[in-house]
Amino acid sequence: MSSLNSPQTDAPDSAPVRRIWLVYDTECPACDYYCNLVRIRESVGELMLVDARENGPLMQEITARGLDIDQGMVLMVDEQMYYGADAIHALSLLGSDNGLFNRLNYLVFRSPKLARVLYPVLRSCRNLLLKLLRKTRINNLDQPGNDRF
Repeated sequence: MSSLNSPQTDAPDSAPVRRIWLVYDTECPACDYYCNLVRIRESVGELMLVDARENGPLMQEITARGLDIDQGMVLMVDEQMYYGADAIHALSLLGSDNGLFNRLNYLVFRSPKLARVLYPVLRSCRNLLLKLLRKTRINNLDQPGNDRF
């Protein structure tokens, strides 16, 4: 993940700007809360939140790569995509240390092993919450019979 710290420029005369895209289900209250609280260091770039329920070029690329957005968020840094536990781990490394939430996020998810252990537990809680809320799946991979949680 050493490439996470190299800036990218939009134009030769502009200051370094790196847009980092976080794609997640905005209809999940837990996901929405987390994604709106997480901050990245200003020196790293600007975090752009993307609603996975809106079909745009980024969602088309995620689908083309065979990533099931119902099973994990996606973080895109430059041309590199991080999925699920890898996404939350990468976010912790890019994260700001401002605020209790972001410090806790770093402490918990900076370890790739711990992120891989905790992410499926968090995803199961998310799926249960969405089932209780009677939300539909995004089903970006168009799997038959995969409409509901």
